[in-house]
Amino acid sequence: MAGKFGATSTTDEVLEGVDLSGKRILVTGVSAGLGVETARTLAAHGAEVVGAARDLSKAMAATGRVRADAAKGGGLELVELDLASLKSVRACADALVAAGKPFDLVIANAGVMACPKGKTADGFETQFGTNHLGHFVLVNRIASLMKPGSRLVNLSSAGHRFADVDLGDPNFERAPYTEFGAYGRSKTANILFAVEFDRRHKADGVRATAVHPGGIQTELSRYLTPEVRQQLTDRLARINSANAAAGLPPFTYKSIPQGAATSVWAGVVAPAEEVGGRYCEDCHVAELVEGAEVMGGVRAYALDPEHAKALWAKSEEMIGERF
Repeated sequence: MAGKFGATSTTDEVLEGVDLSGKRILVTGVSAGLGVETARTLAAHGAEVVGAARDLSKAMAATGRVRADAAKGGGLELVELDLASLKSVRACADALVAAGKPFDLVIANAGVMACPKGKTADGFETQFGTNHLGHFVLVNRIASLMKPGSRLVNLSSAGHRFADVDLGDPNFERAPYTEFGAYGRSKTANILFAVEFDRRHKADGVRATAVHPGGIQTELSRYLTPEVRQQLTDRLARINSANAAAGLPPFTYKSIPQGAATSVWAGVVAPAEEVGGRYCEDCHVAELVEGAEVMGGVRAYALDPEHAKALWAKSEEMIGERF
């Protein structure tokens, strides 16, 4: 299964011949980029997609092709969700639970990247609060809707290699803030959340995984200052140098359909036992690696089960809710 698709595979290639009629799928972040493409390809193969977005008018404008490409009974419903506000997250989750319609797949796609230091509505560091805590509350509150055979796919990033989570200082109250350091923490948290969610729910037939979509030029980079862009350029240069020394090809950006392919592969196509509790990239399960200046692979700290349990407990403490 892993060898059939790769870094250049697109969403439509991954889902070729797959009929998702009757499946109900939640995708967060459907107002741009990967979220729109993920929703489009799922609806085109028959899925009933519930798309969550902070700005519903923007999402409505961005998802015209999702509705146009929908087939075999597939379609799109939009719901409001601001991951930087737990009031909004809880309201969204409560409405979904009240509706009582189960999900076959949840794709936690939305997020922010390398933004200036700030706080969410609840006082959490923006990237950790939005990318991790917002999804942590949403997914756990709707977990009762995830029926046996369903999956959770958390969008992480190769950026998890920038930093492990710091459970003693999650809001950078003591450590100096860096845009990519905070991004790295949040992306590591996305993986650890999947690891622990998978452990807690696999006996009931519900699995979870985390994915790296690849390097894609989307609205995610809208917060990058010239200085931070230069940091990214320098890092890519070091990665390309390491790749060249290892006889590997240089880094290249993916198209949006290529970037969204791993999400739908892990959520629909790959065997659940293959991806459950794991980290995937380029439509395969990633191998463990050490070192930040490498292309591909996952750091061991992001898959550590005890670390995942500790993050879960810290997250519950921060949001004042237990699951």
